[in-house]
Amino acid sequence: MTQINQLKQDLQALATEERAKASARYFKTGPGQYGEGDIFIGVTVPDTRKIAKKYKTLQLNEISELLKSKIHEYRLTALLILVEQFNNSDEKEKQEIYDFYLNHTKHINNWDLVDSSSHHIIGKHLKNKDKDILEKLAKSSSLWDKRIAIISTFQFIRKKDFKESLNIAEILMNDKHDLIHKAVGWMLREIGNKDQEAEKQFLNKHYKTMPRTMLRYAIEKFSKEDKMFYMKK
Repeated sequence: MTQINQLKQDLQALATEERAKASARYFKTGPGQYGEGDIFIGVTVPDTRKIAKKYKTLQLNEISELLKSKIHEYRLTALLILVEQFNNSDEKEKQEIYDFYLNHTKHINNWDLVDSSSHHIIGKHLKNKDKDILEKLAKSSSLWDKRIAIISTFQFIRKKDFKESLNIAEILMNDKHDLIHKAVGWMLREIGNKDQEAEKQFLNKHYKTMPRTMLRYAIEKFSKEDKMFYMKK
């Protein structure tokens, strides 16, 4: 049996129908919803991480096969393997994984897939490099490209570098999708965790017009008084 078939068999052995049904509801897989058509077999994230570590030596062509699957847990496993490989690669290999990731974004098509991989690969790789790709992704018509753009900046926030996060937040300020509102609000909150005054400077410019969900996420750690101030128009 090939390694990739063994991986799939291992995941299937951990799957439950009850969890699959719950995941399908949670990740909005119904007609017209953001996860329409996504298929779950019902494996927990901790179990998926264990499988990813077990098969961390998969080749990129095998990872590509997993990413192109309609089964959500296969795609998540593929991305967790990529993160593992990226963290243990030299610069040439990191570039290859980064390029591979960008060439497969259409398969990174649910919020957990983005959130578990983008800042670990895109963010880390761009740390000391030109970051124009993030603006390009933010201006894409793809919901997931846009989420990749903002979540990738989490890596910079951790180093107290807020420039790219605030730039992407401004680009996405008028986006219509709730998942983008939540992602931008989350990154703004993370900025506030490092430097609340920096977050407030941004909010003072935008709080009257930004989506309410985005604002609520952004001010979650604020005092009661500050929350009341920003929630009023």
